[in-house]
Amino acid sequence: MAKTIRLDPLGKETAIKTNDNLLSGLLKNELNVMQECGGRGMCSTCHVYIKEGMESLSPLNRREKRTLEVITTCKMNSRLACQARVIGDGVVVELPSGMYLSQIDDVESLIGRRAQQNILHPISGKILVEEGKLITRSMITQLSDTKGEVSKYLAQSVDAI
Repeated sequence: MAKTIRLDPLGKETAIKTNDNLLSGLLKNELNVMQECGGRGMCSTCHVYIKEGMESLSPLNRREKRTLEVITTCKMNSRLACQARVIGDGVVVELPSGMYLSQIDDVESLIGRRAQQNILHPISGKILVEEGKLITRSMITQLSDTKGEVSKYLAQSVDAI
């Protein structure tokens, strides 16, 4: 049986099968959500805020708790969409604002431009470049290094499983 969740700030409702994760509903609606670790709860690219209905989701597991601990934008109502399974109605999900670094294909092309939205670190969720700030060559070097570190981290995490 399907459960209905609401996606804010879109005000859009979508149905998710009971016991499916929130990520499936977000992806079904073509929202700006990544799954850098493949839905294993090891990165923060599917980090969301639960505005209402936390009791209608599965409890936090150990892996999700550990990942949430390193997300700098984490709040009491934070969940990883890949780990939060919908067990009841009334869930209202809000996506954090920003764009994950891993979503940028050509990082070099950003030099000299202003960030159109916050650029977020894919593991910690930390803001690497604030919206409206000028992107410099030194920032691009840092972003490229970060992108490489994330790839290595996720590759190691896959090997450990």
